[in-house]
Amino acid sequence: MTRARTFGLPLPGIPGPHNAITDVPGVEVGYRTLISGDGPLHRGEGPVRTGVTAILPRGRTGYHDPCAAGIHSLNGNGEMTGSHWIAETGALTLPVLITNTHAVGACHRGAIDWARRERPEAQEWMLPVVAETWDGYLNDIDGDHVRPEVAIEAIDAARGGPVEEGSVGGGTGMNCYEFKGGSGTSSRTVPHGRDTYTVGAFVQANFGTRRQLTVCGVPVGADLADDNPIADPAWLAPPGAGSVIVVIGTDAPLLPGQCTALARRVPLGLALTGTYGGHSSGDIFLTFSTGNPGAISGGFPTGDPGYDALRFVPWNRIDPFYEAVVQVVEEAVLNALFAARTMIGRDGHRAPGLPQDRLKDLLGARGVL
Repeated sequence: MTRARTFGLPLPGIPGPHNAITDVPGVEVGYRTLISGDGPLHRGEGPVRTGVTAILPRGRTGYHDPCAAGIHSLNGNGEMTGSHWIAETGALTLPVLITNTHAVGACHRGAIDWARRERPEAQEWMLPVVAETWDGYLNDIDGDHVRPEVAIEAIDAARGGPVEEGSVGGGTGMNCYEFKGGSGTSSRTVPHGRDTYTVGAFVQANFGTRRQLTVCGVPVGADLADDNPIADPAWLAPPGAGSVIVVIGTDAPLLPGQCTALARRVPLGLALTGTYGGHSSGDIFLTFSTGNPGAISGGFPTGDPGYDALRFVPWNRIDPFYEAVVQVVEEAVLNALFAARTMIGRDGHRAPGLPQDRLKDLLGARGVL
């Protein structure tokens, strides 16, 4: 699988061993990919090009231990359930699921069913976090193909280590800069005194118009504009229609407000790839910190009132983490583009893969490669 770094792009920063959000200790990622059928759209039958991505901040065994968390919306034409509770309490519990726009309800139910299966004795209320982007150009999005059991399968598949990218999981039917897009990830190590922490990003990339695409500071989109069926006027979606969901994870101990501050830096990384966050795009971001295990109370109050106590990076030392967020977001988007390949979906709709040979020539001519 080609990635931005193996392609030769001179990207800044030092990644972790897998250059993935799973470099954050304990984080697991799982996919369930649904691909079937070809030809004309028959609602409920296909063609199907969709799926579910599951991100577990503390893995499958630690999901009930809340993480400090924060959210930010650059443009709200999209959905992330549970976000109001995160804004209220600064706490994230349960796996994070990412899917297509019309499958949010099924994944929400699936997350609850999974948690009930794992801890049947727990009498807890739940507000799962499910985010979405729209895959209706390639997929039978109204066909109800993502069911609660599909979401459960994605969570059960979650593992640490290398993460597959491109047309997998929730990113299966997605497009980015009017090329085939989908799932991408990256990580950076961040020294802090005697400690070293990791910042990782996972993106579901489904945004941008072709002319906007920028790679390592070079605006290449206009030079790659000739093969662009997604921009065909016969297809009635507005230019740049889509969204991007970004999940940032770190093991650095952070306050919820600091998680929110990291989430606010995500658009800076996206902008390096060319986007300006169009009106028809839902651009929603979540940051979580695993750095204070057991420190945030969850569920209903029991026993002595007590106190929670959070250890955190001083605010005046947080800039290196901001920089890492910008770097991992840019690289995760590029990794999604490099990993994805041309896909044919419903009604013969074609999403072309990034033409890597032509891109190499363009960047070589500008002295980037």
